[in-house]
Amino acid sequence: MNKQFWTLRYTLINVTYFVAFCTIHALAAVYLLDHGFTNTEVGILLAIANILSAVAQPVVAGIIDKPGPLTNRRFILIAVTIIALGSLLLMFLGNNKALVFVIYMLIYMVQFTYQPIMTALCFEYQKAGCNIYYGLARGLGSASFAITSAFVGGAVEKNGVGILLIINVVSMLLSGILVFTFKKNDKIKSTDIGTNNERYGGSSVETENGDTAHNNLFDFIRTYPAFSLFLLGTICFFFAHNMINDFMIQIIRFLGGGEKELGYSNFLQAILELPVMALIGIVLKKITSDRLLIMSGIAFFIKILILVFATNMVGMYLSQSFQLFAYAVFIPAGAYYVSKHMSESDQVKGQAFITSAITIGGVFSNLLSGVILDHLGIRAMLITGTAVNAVGVVIAFISMGRKKNS
Repeated sequence: MNKQFWTLRYTLINVTYFVAFCTIHALAAVYLLDHGFTNTEVGILLAIANILSAVAQPVVAGIIDKPGPLTNRRFILIAVTIIALGSLLLMFLGNNKALVFVIYMLIYMVQFTYQPIMTALCFEYQKAGCNIYYGLARGLGSASFAITSAFVGGAVEKNGVGILLIINVVSMLLSGILVFTFKKNDKIKSTDIGTNNERYGGSSVETENGDTAHNNLFDFIRTYPAFSLFLLGTICFFFAHNMINDFMIQIIRFLGGGEKELGYSNFLQAILELPVMALIGIVLKKITSDRLLIMSGIAFFIKILILVFATNMVGMYLSQSFQLFAYAVFIPAGAYYVSKHMSESDQVKGQAFITSAITIGGVFSNLLSGVILDHLGIRAMLITGTAVNAVGVVIAFISMGRKKNS
C-alpha cells in the first residue's frame, strides 16, 4: 500500500479526532454553562478530568506496552465508543446536572487520554513498514480544529448547544470506522530503525550508549536543575494559557461577543500554530531553544496582559494573535530543548515532565479561575493570570539563563 494512502487514512483519523476535540474541549464551558453549571463548577469538572487523564495516560501506555490483547488500535476503538455512547446519553439524559457532570467529565478525560495513543499508533505502523508522514497528518488535524472552530460557534447560536453533541457523535462514529479498518498487513515486514528515524527527525528509538537513566525524581532534578526549575515556569505559563482557553466564552461575552466570536477566536489561534511549527527547524538555526522558551513565556504574558486592558473583541483577536509566538513556539522548542540538553536515556522523561507541568498548570487554573470569576469577575481573573505568568517569566529567565543545564 503506497505511502500516500497510509498518510491519508491516518490524517482522517486525526481530522475526526480534532473535530470532536473542538466540540468537547474548546466549547466545554459553553455546553456546561448552558446546563446550569457555575464557573466554579466548570473549573472543578475540568480540573478533575485533567487530573484523571494525567494519571490514566501512563497507566494505559504501560498496559499497552505489555504483551496482551490491548493494543493502540483497540484502545482507540474503546475510547471512541465510550465518547460516542457518553455523548448519546447526554443528548437524551442531559437534564440531570449530576449525570451531566459525571458523563462529561468521563468523555473529556477519555478524549485527552487517547490523544497520545494516536501518536503511538503512528509509530507502531511506521515500524511495521507503513509509510505515514506524521507531521502532515497532525498539522491537518490542527487545521480541522481551526475550521470547526470557525463554524461551530455560529451553529451553536442558531441551533443550541445540542449541536455539539451531534457533531461529536458523528465524528466518533467516523473515527471508529476509520480506526477499525486501519489494519496492518501481516506480510509487511518491519523496516530498519534508521528509516523510521529519518521520518521523525533523526532521533533514535533505542540507544546502547551506556547513559545512566535518572528514574528517581530527586536524581533527575539534581542532574537537570535548570530544566527542573523551568518546569515551575511552565506551570505558570499554562495557568494563564488555560485560564484564557477554558473560560474564553466568559471573556468574549464580557467584551461584547458570543459563540460566533468564540469560534473565530479559536480558529485564529489554531491556524496560527501551523506555520510556526512547520518552520521551527529553520528558526532554531538562528535562535537557541532555551531563548525560544523564554520568548514564548514573554508572549504568553503579553497575550493575557492585552486581555486585562481589552474593551472589545479587537483586543481579544489581538491577544489570540500572540499564539503565534507563545504556544506555537513553546511546544516544539520544549521538545528540541530536551533533545539537546538531556541524555537519550532521560529524554522520554523530559518530554513527559513538560506535559505534566502543562497539565498541572491547567489543573490549578481550572480550580482557581472559576472561583475568582464567580466572586470577583473577569478583570480580577485576568489580572491574577497575568501576575502568575509574570512569575513564570522571571523563573524562565533565571533557569534558562544558567550556562550549565546539568
